[in-house]
Amino acid sequence: MTLREFLEKMDSGERIAAGSPWHLCMHELSQEALRLTAEINGRYHTPGELNALLRELTARPELPPLSLFPPFYTDCGKNLHWGEGVFINSGCHFQDQGGIWIGDGSLIGHNAVLATLNHAPEPEKRGDLIPAPIRIGRNVWLGANVTVLPGVSIGDGAIIAAGAVVTKDVAPGTVVGGVPAHFLKNL
Repeated sequence: MTLREFLEKMDSGERIAAGSPWHLCMHELSQEALRLTAEINGRYHTPGELNALLRELTARPELPPLSLFPPFYTDCGKNLHWGEGVFINSGCHFQDQGGIWIGDGSLIGHNAVLATLNHAPEPEKRGDLIPAPIRIGRNVWLGANVTVLPGVSIGDGAIIAAGAVVTKDVAPGTVVGGVPAHFLKNL
């Protein structure tokens, strides 16, 4: 299976059966991500070296430079996308198989978790996975310890308060917080 075929399947949102070729490919890609994140996290790298490793992790040489403070964790890496001027603080965990898009100028706080996979609800099919993308607009600020769940879109300029668990879409120019995250105010 090619990387393109894998990403097309993940981006389709279709259920991924446990043990299927896509599921097995996901595990192979995870091994590469573990190797590269161990390198990213294991010693100091200049910003240029770090971005070279990130381009290898994503297999996207065209991605703009990213400001990243390791450690950084991902269990795939191949479905990460970001714009210009993005900053990701230390301790973040990105489960990107379903796709993570981060818009220009966005800031991701310490220990953020972005999860794009759900397990099937039926107990006998619990090993199956259901991918859904996370889309973060331009100039968004995710505070420390934010969790964003599969399928969520966050509008341009929004702020997600520290510790929030985002379970549904967030309107542009708003502040949300809490568990689950709810509207707090307009900016």
